[in-house]
Amino acid sequence: MDEALLDLYTDYLISSFSYTTATGLSQLLDQSVSHDQITRFLAQRPRNSADLWHVVKPVVRRVERDEGVLIVDDSIEEKPYTDENDLISWHYDHSKDRLLKGINFLTALYQVGAVSLPVAFDLVTKTEIVIDKKTNKPRRKSTLTKNERYRAMLKACVHNQIKFRYVLNDAW
Repeated sequence: MDEALLDLYTDYLISSFSYTTATGLSQLLDQSVSHDQITRFLAQRPRNSADLWHVVKPVVRRVERDEGVLIVDDSIEEKPYTDENDLISWHYDHSKDRLLKGINFLTALYQVGAVSLPVAFDLVTKTEIVIDKKTNKPRRKSTLTKNERYRAMLKACVHNQIKFRYVLNDAW
């Protein structure tokens, strides 16, 4: 992974107030990076939690202590106007007590002292189509429960030998 290009691209996304394009980033950088380079970078295989761990591991190793904690949370990035697919679908939001259309994801944040670092994540995909018994309409379903995803993330953190004393999370 080209970490310099990743940093440039994420900074571009964070600081932009309008539409973002590979050509726009290239122009902003006075063509020092071509839009083709950016497009090829974005077309690489999707990144996963193991890729994140590879990036943050050196920093975690420098700051970790036995009194660190893992904070696990689930979030929904609303996408009300996007067509439904395996990733963007309807999810129950316990904080709003209703269904929302968007991307549901779990994150594990490692906190020690004043430092907080993401160390794992899982994007909830709903790849199965089932018929809802109440409405008799098709709906999407995940092959894994959120609890199974949660446990797999914790198992990965233990496997990665992250030092922590507690796991904190809200009630789902």
